[in-house]
Amino acid sequence: MGVERIQIGVSEILQFAIKIEENGEEFYRKIADETQNEKINKLFILLEDDEVKHKEIFERMLPEIEKYEPREIYSPEYFAYLRAYADNIIFKKGIEKMLPKNMNPGSIMDFGMRMELDSIAYYQETKNFIPQNQQNVLDRIIQEERKHFLKLAELKKNL
Repeated sequence: MGVERIQIGVSEILQFAIKIEENGEEFYRKIADETQNEKINKLFILLEDDEVKHKEIFERMLPEIEKYEPREIYSPEYFAYLRAYADNIIFKKGIEKMLPKNMNPGSIMDFGMRMELDSIAYYQETKNFIPQNQQNVLDRIIQEERKHFLKLAELKKNL
């Protein structure tokens, strides 16, 4: 039962990562479509494209991770923590309901930066569940998410 639970958990972890990227793609597309600000539009189209690429990378990793058994045994409480994190941060009511009520360029940038930080935190937490030979892929995605955060912060500063 313990090993089976871990395998299910490992697969779920990657499914949550895919959902993170889908949420990011949805957010960046929505704002790019609705904004009149050319700088925001240009950056958000770029970020949307990156989120699509990240999602595709995670989807390609899924078949290998489904067979992966982590070296350490993790408690059911740890998987409950990751699930609660996903439910409350990643899947929380959908992008439409998560957006600031009075959107302005600053609040949009703040929201995007929070999404990027949440993604980084989740990926860091789940790194031990990724096979060693694919951890460099996850490290690259984490680095790209950090760059997204910096681009959003820079644009916010210049608006």
